[in-house]
Amino acid sequence: MAAQIDCEFLVKKARDLVTEDPWAAKAWLITARTLYPTDFGIQYEMYTVERNAERTASAGRLLYDMFVNFPDQPMVWREISVITAALRNDSQDKQTQFLRGLFETLPGRIQCEMLLKATEQCFNTLERAEMLLLLLRRFPESVVQHGVSLGETLLEAENLDDQDSPVNCFRKLFVCDVLPLIINNPDVRLPANLLYQYLHKAAEFYIGYVTRSPSLESQHQGSQDTADIKSPTKRSTQKYIIEGLTEKSSLIVEPWERLFEILSIVAMRCEWQMDKANRNCGEILHRMKDLCRYINSFDDEGHRKYKNQVVYSTMLVFFKNAFQYVCSIQPSLFQASSPSSNQIPLILLDDLSNIYGDVDIDRSKHIHKRRKLGDGREKTLSSDDEECSGKGRSRHIVVNKIELPNSIDVLESFKVARESWELLHSQEALEKEFTRICMSWKTETWLWLRIFITDMIIYQGQYRKAINSLHQLGALQGAQQHVMSQGALEQQRALIQMAACHFALGEYRMTCDKVLDVMCSIIPCVQDVVKVQEEIPKVKPRFRKASDLKLLPCTSKTMMPYCLQLMLACFKLRAFTDIRDDLALGHVIVLLQLDWPRGENLFLKAVDKICQQGSFQNSSPPLGVLPQEFKLQPSSQTADRHHTVTRGITKGVKEDFRLAMERQVSRCGENLMVVLHRFCINEKIILLQTLM
Repeated sequence: MAAQIDCEFLVKKARDLVTEDPWAAKAWLITARTLYPTDFGIQYEMYTVERNAERTASAGRLLYDMFVNFPDQPMVWREISVITAALRNDSQDKQTQFLRGLFETLPGRIQCEMLLKATEQCFNTLERAEMLLLLLRRFPESVVQHGVSLGETLLEAENLDDQDSPVNCFRKLFVCDVLPLIINNPDVRLPANLLYQYLHKAAEFYIGYVTRSPSLESQHQGSQDTADIKSPTKRSTQKYIIEGLTEKSSLIVEPWERLFEILSIVAMRCEWQMDKANRNCGEILHRMKDLCRYINSFDDEGHRKYKNQVVYSTMLVFFKNAFQYVCSIQPSLFQASSPSSNQIPLILLDDLSNIYGDVDIDRSKHIHKRRKLGDGREKTLSSDDEECSGKGRSRHIVVNKIELPNSIDVLESFKVARESWELLHSQEALEKEFTRICMSWKTETWLWLRIFITDMIIYQGQYRKAINSLHQLGALQGAQQHVMSQGALEQQRALIQMAACHFALGEYRMTCDKVLDVMCSIIPCVQDVVKVQEEIPKVKPRFRKASDLKLLPCTSKTMMPYCLQLMLACFKLRAFTDIRDDLALGHVIVLLQLDWPRGENLFLKAVDKICQQGSFQNSSPPLGVLPQEFKLQPSSQTADRHHTVTRGITKGVKEDFRLAMERQVSRCGENLMVVLHRFCINEKIILLQTLM
């Protein structure tokens, strides 16, 4: 008891002198340590004085002595915990740098032992993993002993914690930190099936990370609020997710490059066929196409190995390029997109620039051909059949460079992704393995991927299949309303593309039905209609092998005219048949106002048809723009001034009628888009009945 009192007196004396005379305080402590070498309080006080004075070398020696002589003291482990936290911290503040320097003064053997024992002191899985990771980084030779077991611990913890997403704290630590240490260490022997498993986990994480939605943080915050009540372990996990996956300072740099680097290392360790490192996606795809040509000539082991090479290499190329395409046309889906980007979403649609052309040519495009079957029967070919029979047919996608400055790169990404998809489905073995991976990742719930697949199918001209895909897209959009941040029109993407697909199939009533659904949900742009001057080739072939497509802005200013053009195309084919249909003809005349004077020739053709009929009766005038009844008999004064031609009508009367129509439209005080929008809404039933 007396010795304890003496120790406390010496420590208190030194503590009182620290501020006034630090050297005297140090002398008192040296004396105390000499007298009582086994007293922890004296040595800890000496360490505290040296640490507070930021004397790195002496503080390090004292910490070493305490670690060796007093390994069970809680205060020692508190200090070690502070130091190891500084080692894991990226901060460059003065205190953190001092603590790192203090640790560096310790002998390497003691550093390793200290980190190992510090790991044993951790009860939280994440903290223990981070401590062990610190050991692996500082002492690479320990990777052989602890690397694989640490990776398995993290993957097991992910399963036990019942994580909903692969983008979680356990997977992040494994993929970004532990896995590179394991696979880059030549002394770590790993079987091929384990390497494939690790590559699978890494791909799932990085793809999930780059394609995560903007709502991820709010979702995790809500999960954390629930976890705070239910489970402390869940609370710490969710806290790590928020801090580790959403803060700018913790963002993963170049995730795709990291993933392809892992692919390259796995390829080397699995002895894949490689002749060049650091290939770009196009080169990788070309190499896989070559490998596929003779993959079936290998024995079972070789076939299995190279099948994995083709599947994983092509699959990563596919997902990267599909993501780049969708991220460019609809960046609001992704948290990784630039927050300062105000780019308007784009939608892929068939080009309708020829709707003002020859009716006979248009009609011939929609007449289903007939093919003789082997037994003499005839099969009606839809446009799907025709496109499939000409698989590989190239179609041109038109993009306005103002709306998409990097259009060349975007279209290249679309091309590479599409060809990758085709390669993955070119052989049964490849398709089976790719499907298995997609099912394990639940890719059917990925909204962005469904958008790409739909656009790819539309590009291929498989419109019936595209409609089925669009139904799935609409269901996903409904289930993920939190992702859609733009507005009603963007949410109508599936309906707009569906309308275009029905039109391509010749299903005009369904086209009109979808168009009118879209029109009911958007507000017309009240600004003046902007006429886009399109470059039209001087010589156009009468029949094109494949129609062009366009990436159009998903705005009411662009989508309304497109919807109206679809309606015009539907009524145009009905209006100019041999059967009289004044309703369809009237709808055509109304809709031709949209882009006057581009539709002037078609308008004059309508006038010719009315002249042939001798009269025109329209029971549904469009808001007073078009009179209910026209009498095309020229007045005697007009007839005397013009040269009479065939069919009892004059050229001058046709010109007078055209000018009268222009004057009447120009007198309308309302915006043309508002007028046409109201016409579609008010006359919806009649418009649909016309196409029955």
